[in-house]
Amino acid sequence: MFLRGISYALTFLIWVAIVTNVRSAKFRQIVLLIASYGLYVAWARWFTAVLLTSTVFNYFFGRLLRRKPSGAVLAIGILLNLSLLSAFKYLPPIAVLMPFSSLQKFAHLALPLGISFWTFQAMSYLFDLYRGDELDPSFAEFALYIAFFPVTISGPICRMPEMLPQFRSGELIPWTNIGQGFKRIAVGVLTMTLARVLGQGILAGDGINSGFDRASHWNGPDVWCLAFGYGLQLFFDFAGYSHIAIGAAQALGFSIPENFARPFQSTTVSIFWTRWHISLSFWIRDYVFLPLATLRREIWWRNLALVISMVLFGLWHKASVLFLLWGMYHGLLLVGHRHIQQMQRKLNWNPSTTWWNAVSWFVTISCVSIAWILFRANSPAQARQMFSSLLTPATYASHSLSGSLYLLVGLFAIGYALVLLAIDILSAHLEEPVVTQNLERSGFAALAARTRWYWIPPLYSVTLFFALMVTIARGTATAQFMYRNF
Repeated sequence: MFLRGISYALTFLIWVAIVTNVRSAKFRQIVLLIASYGLYVAWARWFTAVLLTSTVFNYFFGRLLRRKPSGAVLAIGILLNLSLLSAFKYLPPIAVLMPFSSLQKFAHLALPLGISFWTFQAMSYLFDLYRGDELDPSFAEFALYIAFFPVTISGPICRMPEMLPQFRSGELIPWTNIGQGFKRIAVGVLTMTLARVLGQGILAGDGINSGFDRASHWNGPDVWCLAFGYGLQLFFDFAGYSHIAIGAAQALGFSIPENFARPFQSTTVSIFWTRWHISLSFWIRDYVFLPLATLRREIWWRNLALVISMVLFGLWHKASVLFLLWGMYHGLLLVGHRHIQQMQRKLNWNPSTTWWNAVSWFVTISCVSIAWILFRANSPAQARQMFSSLLTPATYASHSLSGSLYLLVGLFAIGYALVLLAIDILSAHLEEPVVTQNLERSGFAALAARTRWYWIPPLYSVTLFFALMVTIARGTATAQFMYRNF
């Protein structure tokens, strides 16, 4: 795995060198398409045919929709996409549960890498054409849109209206973009490594993973620690991957959607879902919730459409009772938040911003964290046992998980908060107008901002080194990122 990672990095540097030194959009498209399919073959050789099949039939239906937008054509195209996705993602677990011999051959069908993400990209293309967007990609451009390697595995989910002009651009890529891209990649590598540390723990068997997979009894504090800790672990892992994907695309001259925007600072669940897995959240909003919500004008229908959308959001991750409940829970939270807003407007109640935001933040993060139990639990029985402990006051008198895990989760939470605070302080000083060549700027924060390139790289290197040492000591330095399973 290590040698493969090195080969990918060297190959990527070669692609950057090629793409950044030519103006021909066609040449860039060919190089990137070859590179994308080459990587996909290396990642998942036997599923390249599935990717190519999806590309061909979606391009064909796109041509039909460009000629004449038709609800029937759109319906058939969407049905084919969902059938392909379901065959690999939902049929195997159904085959395991059903005693029919004809289904058993599908029980061990492997999931093609990234199929959930590039299928949604393909469907958004068909939806956009049906709505009347002027999109006329060539087959090579559409194939590149589906297989573009920075986002093929796990997003962010891109859309054709934003990507097509970039595919056709012949402008040379500024070196500042390349530098920013590599900085994003570096941040992503560190963040994903920290997620490994949080998952495995400093001591053997003392991480979040062991807390879910090996423990058989949990007290109330244990459940809260695991719920919040898993939220942090998933965030570090997936946000780190998103940094790498966005940075790789930026180094190649492309701008793709952000996927996370400080979700742990959210003061309402509605805000949370505009900051967490943004590309998928907005996809569900634009192509599921809004079309459903406009079918009827009644409030109850809009609320139901919201719950249905979030249930589909949950089932997109995995076809299981736990993910169905996770989606339903978040749908009900969003409906509840809407009712609270309506009551505030009706009563003309405008609470003090400071204390209300603090209370709202605490309630939001608590409600979101509780739901991670459904997201991570290995079975409904385990989730039921953890919720039972959570709701039993007597279990809060002690804890059964190791103190090192509590310390690790606390340190990660505090450390992440301090990093965000430092970023805000440094950004504020860097954005100030230059006054007499910065001679009038004084203080520790101003000095730190001016000398950031002297202390940030060493601090980054030391942090990454120790995180890698911990993961190597636990034997998980090359572990695959968590969201690949979805």
